[in-house]
Amino acid sequence: MVSCLNTGGVVLLPTDTVFGLAVRPQFYNSVQRLFSIKNRPIAANLPVMVATPAEIEKSGGLLNRHANLLLESAYIPGPITIVLGVRRSRLPHWLQEREEVAFRIPKDERILRILRETGPLFVTSANLHGMCTGKDQESILSKLSGSPDLILSGCVNSEIASTVVNCRIHPPRVEREGQIPTPKIEQIWSEHDRH
Repeated sequence: MVSCLNTGGVVLLPTDTVFGLAVRPQFYNSVQRLFSIKNRPIAANLPVMVATPAEIEKSGGLLNRHANLLLESAYIPGPITIVLGVRRSRLPHWLQEREEVAFRIPKDERILRILRETGPLFVTSANLHGMCTGKDQESILSKLSGSPDLILSGCVNSEIASTVVNCRIHPPRVEREGQIPTPKIEQIWSEHDRH
């Protein structure tokens, strides 16, 4: 698995939310293959999966109070994707064109072990762009516009993706409600404000 990613492979893997497609962002041609497999528009930026909050800052993510409260909550590691502004001086070359980046830390020890070896990965849901992600790998593979180089065995417990929270804007906003409902996100911030 790690060797496949480290040589530019595209991998289908179960995550703590839905099945995902993963690639190391340093391999430009492999990233383009991932877009092609999903029929994803090039303008639709890929989210970044990391193992720790420190890697978010190392990758140029600009943390603020609302983002830090989410990172300190019981839901992270887990099914929350945080959209952040960027510190341009820290952005790796594969994020240079970005004005914002979506980061997620999964609650899955197998994937965290992989991330510790590979570094940050582009990981996106394993589906055609705009479609739902399948329940099993066979149904997913039958609908994609190409094949990944490796399939990591396993299953997922949900068909619901992560909740996407934009912390780049003020006030922050839930842009896609997923496994964590909007009221629970807002509760994290309101409880802090009451103290």
